[in-house]
Amino acid sequence: MKSNRQIINELKELLLLVNDGKEGFETSSEAMEKIELKGLFLRFSAQRALYASELKAHIEKHGGKVDNEKGDLMGALHRTWIDIKQALSSKEDKVILNAVITGERVTLDKYNRLIADFDDHADHLDLLRTQRDGVVEAMESVYEMMSRQKS
Repeated sequence: MKSNRQIINELKELLLLVNDGKEGFETSSEAMEKIELKGLFLRFSAQRALYASELKAHIEKHGGKVDNEKGDLMGALHRTWIDIKQALSSKEDKVILNAVITGERVTLDKYNRLIADFDDHADHLDLLRTQRDGVVEAMESVYEMMSRQKS
């Protein structure tokens, strides 16, 4: 069983991912030509802002302190958002959509790991499952947009 400190640290890592996703979606929306894609990414950015707020409150409720919501990027995340920045320079919707999916996979993997690790902590599971489901829905929306791009 993980200690409260370990759980808080893992939730803080997730908070970093969520904040980076929020910024990534916002940046991606600025690079998109199509209004529909801009709107979709702005909606996901707002969703991630809400998730970050919920996570921060949850961490504080459990005795954690959130000093810096941005912090250093983890290795995989850093590579992911570098890919997104490179994709944005191309201004091709398909390239940006692929890069966003890569970032979402990293975030989804983190949620899934935490849900598996925290199976005996019901108070964490509700929040994590709800947010994870939102990430899955976002990925499905991006995949749908990708399939429309091919048509």
